[in-house]
Amino acid sequence: MEILGATLRVCVDDLEAAVPFYERLAGGRAQRFGRGGVEVAAVGCFLLMSGPEEELEVLRKVAATIAVKDVEEARDVLVELGARVIAGPVPTPGGRNLIAMHPDGTVYEYVDRQA
Repeated sequence: MEILGATLRVCVDDLEAAVPFYERLAGGRAQRFGRGGVEVAAVGCFLLMSGPEEELEVLRKVAATIAVKDVEEARDVLVELGARVIAGPVPTPGGRNLIAMHPDGTVYEYVDRQA
């Protein structure tokens, strides 16, 4: 499994107020999209999320998003190493993803850019 990078997940109360700070910090423009009732802005290695508390509560349980070359391969490696796949792989607008709990109890999202 090839890990291409990681994205830090940040829940914020006010996305509009947070975006300028992270754009300056990361030196780039935010890419915005919605997912369910949550508004999201991707800025550099940060994924800012804002929305209803009940939806953010679920998102906070995922420590980080890890980009991989192939989610199917990641699933196989994770299971072989004792992780538990909680959801996926499923297609998303940006590729495929899965959610896995590592043996230490930490939950991560794994994503690829494949359709």
